[in-house]
Amino acid sequence: MATPVAIVAYLALFVAVGFGFLFVNLLVGKLVRPVLPNEEKLEVYECGEPTIGSSFVQFDLRFYVVALLFIIFDVEVAFFFPWAVVFGKATQLAGPATPVIAAQLDATASADELSSIAVTRLSELGIKDLAVPKLLDDEAAKLGVANDPVARSAAAMHQTARRMALISFADIAVFFGVLMVGFAYVWKRGDLDWVRSVRRQDKLPLHRAPPTRALEPSQSILSA
Repeated sequence: MATPVAIVAYLALFVAVGFGFLFVNLLVGKLVRPVLPNEEKLEVYECGEPTIGSSFVQFDLRFYVVALLFIIFDVEVAFFFPWAVVFGKATQLAGPATPVIAAQLDATASADELSSIAVTRLSELGIKDLAVPKLLDDEAAKLGVANDPVARSAAAMHQTARRMALISFADIAVFFGVLMVGFAYVWKRGDLDWVRSVRRQDKLPLHRAPPTRALEPSQSILSA
């Protein structure tokens, strides 16, 4: 388990790399990009919208709509991280190269004792019951570990970790499906269209002049 000093060191390293990456990109851009200012380039530019009046007035409401939709879906994507953590740790435990039974590392240990790696990963996943799961006789026979208690305990632990990884992956898939349904709904409604009025006009029939009404006999005589 990482110590508090190591966690702070990792955070400091992450911040330093982030600032360094940003500084290097800005510096390279300043040295490489051409500098050719002119009157047109110095004009106020608002995402392709022609400026009308002062630049301090409120801009089009469509900017707020697009920004709001972006924030909604961006925040929902952040919920993938807890599932990703569970999936990653469960996948690590399910790997055949991960020793999950202490008897695989220490010959004096019991087959019912978990290794330090398995205890740490299960604790990080919030599992309080650190007992080794039991493997059914028919499953142990299929795996060929019926007569080896250490291999049988390891196979049971790997099987439990694989089930946990599959459950977390299924949760991610369901959440992602719901997210895509919401995205398709707002897309179908036209909320992502930049100019909705033009979109509605495209669906309207072409303007036609109203049909002329036949004149009555009295009106035809008067007009004559």
